[in-house]
Amino acid sequence: MKDVHMPINIAIIGVGNCASSLVQGLTHYAGKNDATGLMHHTLAGYRPDDIRVVAAWDIDARKVGRDVAQAIFALPNCTAVFAPEVPDTGAVVRMGCILDGVAEHMADYPAERTFVPADAPEPTREEVVAALRDAQVDVLMNYLPVGSQKATEFYAECALEAGVAFVNNIPVFIASDPVWAERFQAAGVPIIGDDIKAQLGATIVHRVLTDLFHKRGVKLCRTYQLNTGGNTDFLNMANHKRLEKKKISKTEAVQSVAAERLTEDNIHVGPSDYVAWQNDNKVCFLRMEGELFGGVPMNLELRLSVEDSPNSAGVAIDMIRCAAIARDRGLAGPILAPAAWFCKHPPEQMTDDEAYEAVEAFIAEGLALAAPAS
Repeated sequence: MKDVHMPINIAIIGVGNCASSLVQGLTHYAGKNDATGLMHHTLAGYRPDDIRVVAAWDIDARKVGRDVAQAIFALPNCTAVFAPEVPDTGAVVRMGCILDGVAEHMADYPAERTFVPADAPEPTREEVVAALRDAQVDVLMNYLPVGSQKATEFYAECALEAGVAFVNNIPVFIASDPVWAERFQAAGVPIIGDDIKAQLGATIVHRVLTDLFHKRGVKLCRTYQLNTGGNTDFLNMANHKRLEKKKISKTEAVQSVAAERLTEDNIHVGPSDYVAWQNDNKVCFLRMEGELFGGVPMNLELRLSVEDSPNSAGVAIDMIRCAAIARDRGLAGPILAPAAWFCKHPPEQMTDDEAYEAVEAFIAEGLALAAPAS
């Protein structure tokens, strides 16, 4: 087993807003015992301080060739800056593979809002694998734009060949796809995914309220979740062709905890519109209509406003550490408990109570194995 006092080396695919919040967070929590904003300050012996960025890929000219510490603040990133003095990581952002990572419509928007592809050769799979091995990467974080099916599969192949744990933060189905799951299992490589569930975002709130209806005997008749935002994620999703997996992921996350599945006409869950001036602020409008005792109607309306990327970073820190625990324990394939607690579209859906208990048991097992012999 790896000594938990050794760092967890991570590589990042896509140095966007979510990566910015994650890297800022590593600086923010360094040397602190304050657990505010974290689900776990210490997780099976690993602290946020133990996570180290050693490699990164992006395709934007304003990021490629720069240290990750500077690239996370480059346009078109627009998330909150809560740790302005991030020390250099020593990891220079490499040119990544574009494939389907940049939607055609993004070129119709101003440069400060969209991607500016670098004029640099894209890497081969062999080059990415070699870089992962040279940097001794433990965990590869996928932060590609929604709809990047081919690009995600490219990096998943690299993780398999390099023997690097894969955390799939986006709604491209890898961990929850039986074929890919079997490939990771056969290769002896752990994977956690798919589609990160924010710390206190629209999906987790919608799930908790849906489960509450169920437990309190209220019939849920219809519901919608409408989201607006102004970051590159929302701009990318203005092309609805890229939303198929995203809508499935978000909808199933809610349907899986309902007492009875709603018909398609009675549920709408998904990204809704791009509002440029919102930047990284995401606003969720949630409505749930139901029937109380005696069939008497009721409805609930909620407005949730959050900074989108920091809302995922604390979850990402736990996903990284759970992936490291899985590697330490020699586990392979989809890691079910962390996926169910941290992701919208895991291989195995659980209620949030069940997922919480399962992931805490998983962490406890990792801690027991990491404890020094008496």
